[in-house]
Amino acid sequence: MSEPGRPVMPCPSCGSPYRASRRGGDPLCPGCWATLPTATRTALRRRDDQAPARREQLRARLDVGTPLREIRIG
Repeated sequence: MSEPGRPVMPCPSCGSPYRASRRGGDPLCPGCWATLPTATRTALRRRDDQAPARREQLRARLDVGTPLREIRIG
């Protein structure tokens, strides 16, 4: 059963179901998130005016099949 406000959704990388974080953070399941390079995870965690653009960059790279370990977002 899902907690209110925390929907279960498929990971856009591997498709496995995961629960969105309470703060609306990590855009991938924990396993895929951990596979991203540290600098990429750090950039995606930043909350500023460019945050939506960085998430779009991540989604675009996932859409073309870029391996998680190779995704660089600054």
